[in-house]
Amino acid sequence: MPLFPESFLQEVADRNDIVDVVSSYVKLTKRSGANLFGLCPFHSEKTPSFSVAPDKQIYHCFGCGKGGSVINFIMEIENLTFPDAVAFLANRAGLALPENGSDGERRRRERMLSLNRDAARFFYSQLVAPSGAAGREYLAGRGISAKMTTAFGLGYAPNSWNALTGAMKSKGYTEQELFDAGLVRHGKSGGVYDTFRSRLMFPVIDVRGAVIGFSGRIIGEGEPKYMNSPETMVFSKSHNLFALNLAKKSKRGYIILAEGNIDVVSLHQAGFDCAVASLGTSLTPEQARLLSRYTSEVVIAYDNDGAGQKASQRAIGILEKLDLKVRVLRMEGAKDPDEFIKTRGADAFSLLLEKSENHVEYRLRSIAAKYTLDTPEQKVAYLREAAAAVAELSSAVERQVYAMRLAEQVGVDKSVVIDEVERSRAARLKSAKREAEKAAVRTGSRGRARDRSIRYENERSAMAEEGVIRLLYLDPELVNEVSLTPEDFTSPLLGRFYTAVREKALAHAPLSMAALGGEFTGAEISHLTSILQQPENLANARIAMRDYIATIKEEKYSAAAGDDPLAFAEQMRNKKGYGG
Repeated sequence: MPLFPESFLQEVADRNDIVDVVSSYVKLTKRSGANLFGLCPFHSEKTPSFSVAPDKQIYHCFGCGKGGSVINFIMEIENLTFPDAVAFLANRAGLALPENGSDGERRRRERMLSLNRDAARFFYSQLVAPSGAAGREYLAGRGISAKMTTAFGLGYAPNSWNALTGAMKSKGYTEQELFDAGLVRHGKSGGVYDTFRSRLMFPVIDVRGAVIGFSGRIIGEGEPKYMNSPETMVFSKSHNLFALNLAKKSKRGYIILAEGNIDVVSLHQAGFDCAVASLGTSLTPEQARLLSRYTSEVVIAYDNDGAGQKASQRAIGILEKLDLKVRVLRMEGAKDPDEFIKTRGADAFSLLLEKSENHVEYRLRSIAAKYTLDTPEQKVAYLREAAAAVAELSSAVERQVYAMRLAEQVGVDKSVVIDEVERSRAARLKSAKREAEKAAVRTGSRGRARDRSIRYENERSAMAEEGVIRLLYLDPELVNEVSLTPEDFTSPLLGRFYTAVREKALAHAPLSMAALGGEFTGAEISHLTSILQQPENLANARIAMRDYIATIKEEKYSAAAGDDPLAFAEQMRNKKGYGG
């Protein structure tokens, strides 16, 4: 039984125009015919390849291959299951879910979120209890106020093997639910024990206010220093940022990216309410795309050590691909923002923010630190590496300005450096073009999804099979022209697409990606979207349909005849007409 009636799915899609929904996540500006284009939110790119078709109410990225309806978009961008994405959009449109809309997976998700919320309350209660003395002493030593403790919902996991387990069981949660949420682990001799013990607890709260996981800092000696919840059905480290639920409300106009949770709390306490941190990992592309939804400018405030500088360089490369303005702090005399604020004060940190370098200056200074520049060899090596960095800038004006600055720094003619920058850029673009051409050959020039599990054994027949599906979707009345069965399709997936589209056409049911979304995986829907994105001339639809069917039949008979051309010729003479 379907999770939702097709009529309800269609109403959800109708009440959530795809352009309106996508525009709240992606800046859509460039038009190509009836379509809108923008930078894809699902992979890093500088040239818009993400297309939204208002007439078909679908999206498709020609770079990564993702596509589908507004429901599929919310599934991808919010990391939700199909039922949860439907519920998300229904709530957005003020629609009540049908009674049979709840399924086991959504109930498990809601149950896990409730468990996380109750666990966060337990950890908070333990911080103020006698058993939480060690946690309170640690916070006092770090100068964290009671106000910040409450604002971030900080807590304490007592030095006990089963304190959380017992408290949650008393509320009706099972050991399996606790394990699925990453709150307990299985012991070698059976039973379970608390994952977090003797740790200051930081609830990880998503942008909708739900507790999705935890980050715990050890109190005293022990490893690891920080422990995060494992991946669960509601939590993914690479897709979330600590304190973004608070920072998204800031009026500062930028977001500060710090390394540690304590740095973030200290920054908020000092009045910099726009600070966030990644969760025990370097910044990921997914986290960068999440940031880009809430700001156009990021200030990197990583630790002032070798590892921090390396992480800054990596973060710059990820953030600049999203057209974000990036600045980097230079915290001399302090290892991190927390120490800087404690020793210098909030006003000094404000001044530091004002003097922060843009990412180009930071990279050039980092490169210059590797060379002495007191010999011709050192100057040449520095100029080549620096010119390569400047060549990555998309703006010709920026490239010329920084090339001239390099020339003045080293004492050479500016035209020489400008030429070196442009040569480096030309080589870089040529290399990128070669890679793109290789990718096009690997994936096919028709823009099909990049999922390697979707392959065609017979390319000629599959192209015609795609054409049949595309024409049926665009003009359901053509269903009476087709007598094909799913077995006539050389691709089982295309046979399933054909069956779904044909059944809806015969039943005069709504034919939309939203109605089809619950029947296929995300990769399959992306593939179907790429098929529907191909141009098709409906003025000659019946002739095109007959041609597609003829090709499918010919390939089928050819495969059946094998190497016997006489048998093949006989079958071709005896076969019936192609239409219905």
